[in-house]
Amino acid sequence: MDTLNSVSQPTSLILIVAISLIFTLVGIKYSQKYKGLQNYLTAGRKIGFFSLSTSLVASSLGAWVLFGPASAATWGGIGAVIGYSLGTAFPMFFLFFLGEKIRKEFPKGSTLIEFLRIRFGKSLFKLVLLISIFYMFIFLCAEVTAIAMLINYISGTALWLTAAVVLIGTLTYTLYGGLRASIFTDTIQLMVIIVIILFSIIYLFNSADIQFSFEFIKEKKPELLSSSYLPSYTAGITFFIAVAATNLFHQGNWQRVYAAKNSNILKKSLITSFIIIIPFVFFMGFSGLIAVSENPKVIPDLSFFYLLLKNQKEYLFIIVIILGISLTISTIDTLINAISSLIIVDGKALFNIKKQNNFFKISKYFIIILSIASFLIASKGFSVLYLFLLADLLCCSFVLTVFYSFYNKKLNEKTAYISILLGLFFGILIFPSPNFSTSLLVGIMLPADYFPEFINQSLLFVSFLTATVLPAIVIMIYDSFKRR
Repeated sequence: MDTLNSVSQPTSLILIVAISLIFTLVGIKYSQKYKGLQNYLTAGRKIGFFSLSTSLVASSLGAWVLFGPASAATWGGIGAVIGYSLGTAFPMFFLFFLGEKIRKEFPKGSTLIEFLRIRFGKSLFKLVLLISIFYMFIFLCAEVTAIAMLINYISGTALWLTAAVVLIGTLTYTLYGGLRASIFTDTIQLMVIIVIILFSIIYLFNSADIQFSFEFIKEKKPELLSSSYLPSYTAGITFFIAVAATNLFHQGNWQRVYAAKNSNILKKSLITSFIIIIPFVFFMGFSGLIAVSENPKVIPDLSFFYLLLKNQKEYLFIIVIILGISLTISTIDTLINAISSLIIVDGKALFNIKKQNNFFKISKYFIIILSIASFLIASKGFSVLYLFLLADLLCCSFVLTVFYSFYNKKLNEKTAYISILLGLFFGILIFPSPNFSTSLLVGIMLPADYFPEFINQSLLFVSFLTATVLPAIVIMIYDSFKRR
């Protein structure tokens, strides 16, 4: 990837270290007065409306939002933008109804996996726990990769250097203060993020060199807004399914459901978060539509930065670095604490050990190992969007089965287990390679000519649809035979 080198590497590094250090010190200082396992896992179940709302938004909007929606928009059109926006916000709407139910049925709970452990046997519980941790690990890799690539693009700073500083800083205060530290720093980070995004909106709308309007897109790339543009529909559905399913299984969201002081506060916070997230993600996706309309050869992942930084003004580069670091840390601390909580709460049940303190320590060692692995992966600079899509596919395979089981108590473990595995297996078979032109099944195991043109052109859509819908079909078939 080419670099702009518009900010010197020393200046860039000073900013990264300074911002990371500030959040680290703030997180440690605040959480010193909130000790104990309950504060670490659920913040004592005493979080109020403002803190819960800001934390839900900040932890949902990581560095991915600077890359993913804009990148998807360059080929998926307005449908991808709408799908991404609604998909990111939809879990808040879903949790509005399900969150209260879970809190009533499991008032002392702290993870979604606890429900599955009680509802089903150990086989399905182990599978969902494994996939949940793996998904959040990929999410962690993608976030660290995103910020490392952004800083490299702006200043040429080595990927590994940015990754190391951000990970060390975030690990330090999150492993010390847990959810309390994460929620408190989220509030500060979101304030910074909102100010910078509002500034970016005003700047782009008023820039003489940028035509930031639907009319400009209609003139240059009318197909991206056309109702007859097929990729717009497939991309919109794909990203809605992918992002919504992923966030429904994000342990960070479930921790915050349990952290709310009461159900009324939880509902108000979820509504507020829903309202804030949609325009935020839509704006980022819209920037991709403008960027590709202005320059068809723009690097999709960097569409937003192509517009904001095209005039090479140094203060804009500094603002982008602050924005990127704030978004990344707000998401990484959520992921670190979420994975840690799964190990603490569900790890002891997995191995049938009663001493929580053992798993409290083990979780920290486990997180450090995962962070080292994510550091190594981020240093390679893989596609951010592709990493996220891979994580999304995992969650799609068990979203309908798991949440259907909340309402159908007759669904047995064996059927649920088989449905998830089949969805995952066939979804992976069709999931496209990094160039999106072939998959394991289409083009490798079997020639692409064997398949309809629609499948060849929509591998991503078909893979997500298969992973999501196939488990439901399996359950319906089982229910039909059972009734007979």
